[in-house]
Amino acid sequence: MNKILIVDEEPNILLSLEFLFKKEGFRVYIARDAEEAMSIIEENKPELVILDIMMQKLDGYEVCKHIKEKNEGVKVVFLTSKSKQQDVKRGMDLGADLFLTKPFSNKDLVTKVKSLLK
Repeated sequence: MNKILIVDEEPNILLSLEFLFKKEGFRVYIARDAEEAMSIIEENKPELVILDIMMQKLDGYEVCKHIKEKNEGVKVVFLTSKSKQQDVKRGMDLGADLFLTKPFSNKDLVTKVKSLLK
């Protein structure tokens, strides 16, 4: 069973994605901020992290950088409303495996996550 972590400050997104991925057979962890995310990553070693950029204390870019430096092989998917080319470039330069913008298709997201974990 693949383990994924979803990090977003928006409760509705967390709950809907948690439901979606559990239904698809994933072990799902959720975090409401960067600090909680890093703790879950250390304790549970997810294989993939779905990450928003805009968060209060540490942004998603910092979390991605931390993940890529300390957790070899963990995939990072940015799922964010930031869609400017410079945002995409920065995320990819930090090692993100995929950059998707909100709004998004649930089916498309699941398909891409499964593809990354093959």
